[in-house]
Order: sequence, then C-alpha cells, then structure tokens
Amino acid sequence: MSIATKTGDDGTTGLMYGRRVPKNHLRVEACGSVDELNAAIGLARAHATRDFIRQPLVAIQQDLIILMGEVGVLSEDLKRYTTAGYSRVSPEMTVRLDALVQEIEAQSISFKGWATPGATLDAAALDVARTVCRRAERRVYDLTQAGELENPEVGIFLNRLSDLLWLLARWSETQAGVAGQ
Repeated sequence: MSIATKTGDDGTTGLMYGRRVPKNHLRVEACGSVDELNAAIGLARAHATRDFIRQPLVAIQQDLIILMGEVGVLSEDLKRYTTAGYSRVSPEMTVRLDALVQEIEAQSISFKGWATPGATLDAAALDVARTVCRRAERRVYDLTQAGELENPEVGIFLNRLSDLLWLLARWSETQAGVAGQ
C-alpha cells in the first residue's frame, strides 16, 4: 500500500475508526501540533549531549503517542478506543513529569529572568520544543473549550511538559557553563 492514498485530496483527513474531518478541524490542528512537538523533541534528543536529557525525552515521546492517539479520537469513539486496549492520558503521566521537574529544581541551575535561546545547540533545540509544546497546549485547549475533548489531563500534561522542557534547557546551559548568556 502506498503512503499516497489520495484520500485527502478533497481537503479531509482520516481519524480513528474511519471518521473523516476537514484538514483544518480543531482536532486535526491539535494532533498536528502534538505531532510537531514529538518531532521537535526528537530533534532535541538527537542534539542532546547528555543521557540526563536523552533518556526522559524518549519516554516523553512515547507518552505523546498516547496523547496524540486520544486527541485523534472523536468523543463518540472513546469507549471503542479504550475497549480496544488503547491508553488515555493519565495523571500518572503528569506525575512523572513533576518528578523530573523536582529533580532538576533540586540541582543548582542558573538563570536570570527571561532566557535567551541559543547558548548551546541542545538547549536551543529544547527551547524550540518548548515553544511548539505551548502551541500544542493552546490547540488542545481550543478543542477542550469547543467541548470536543473531555480529559483535562491532556492539557495539564502539556503544560507541565513545557515547564520541564524549559528547565531542561536551563540545566543544559548550566552544565555547559553558559547559563544566562
């Protein structure tokens, strides 16, 4: 089967269970933003010079697959989705992010006021991922406010993730001895 199915030539795209929606649908915007976030985190992981950053980013990318799956399912198909064995975003996923935030905050990291991205390649990549995360969070809240996403944990997870990405960038700069530059 070819990746070029041509089914989207009419301006629609497929969701789980054969549902079709316009390509500019709020759900597609949210999924697309999370997909971009996952790619940005992959880029940050590829540029990371330390396992302290690389290892949690892999787990976060796996969590984003769960998140994107849930966002990509219409509310009327959620029961079918979970019955099929797919996971939903859970408070435990956010707890793992909180633990990483606490671990980093317990270390001596340096920053003053606003961070200026670009002191190191890995920190800059983390800052790009953070800004994409904030956009994904906004798209998820658009979907939530439209009454099309019931699980509040999705937005909470993304909010916490953006905080973590900011801290990882500052940690990386501190480790490189270029914090606040």
